[in-house]
Amino acid sequence: MIRLLLVDDQDIFRQGLAALLSVEADLEVVGQAKNGQEAILLTQTLQPDVILMDVRMPVCDGVVATQNVHQRYPWIRILVLTTFDDDQYIAQSLLAGALGYLLKRTPSQQIAASIRSVYQGYSQLGPTIAPKVFAQLKSPSLLGHACNNLISQRELEVLRLLGQGKNNQEIAQELYLGKGTVKNYISQILSKLNLRDRVKAALWAQEHLL
Repeated sequence: MIRLLLVDDQDIFRQGLAALLSVEADLEVVGQAKNGQEAILLTQTLQPDVILMDVRMPVCDGVVATQNVHQRYPWIRILVLTTFDDDQYIAQSLLAGALGYLLKRTPSQQIAASIRSVYQGYSQLGPTIAPKVFAQLKSPSLLGHACNNLISQRELEVLRLLGQGKNNQEIAQELYLGKGTVKNYISQILSKLNLRDRVKAALWAQEHLL
């Protein structure tokens, strides 16, 4: 069972999300907070597995709360769930220790799937968030550094080769890897970028990396 703490200053949204996630057999909402300060206090007592963290909140915002929780409890996974897709919020959240960043319009089933991935240690970027992160890879910026923490250098190499239309065997030969290892890398890439299949990954790489 994955124990969740929901942090959002909008009561109706937070309670509705709790109801939607509670129907999932492997998810349990153990607490709710309406600002970052409450989140920090509840984290200390509840020790959740995953925190769904809003960004802009009164008293204490989500970035400050994320940094505080991550420094004190680095094993707790934090997934940002917000309406804001500003580059600054994305960069600050990821650098503060968030393992993923989704927008509130994400379907509940996808949020549940992202929670499971984050719980397993995989990063999760929403489809409109990932391009913002990868757009900064070509320049030395905070967002680029944050992205490097999400996607490893080897995964980027595999992704670029996918974008060039190479199959698993060709990627394995070029990077001196086994075919099974390449397959595992591709699975991790699909999970981290919320992509459905290798074709989508190749198209994504062509647009953002090549």
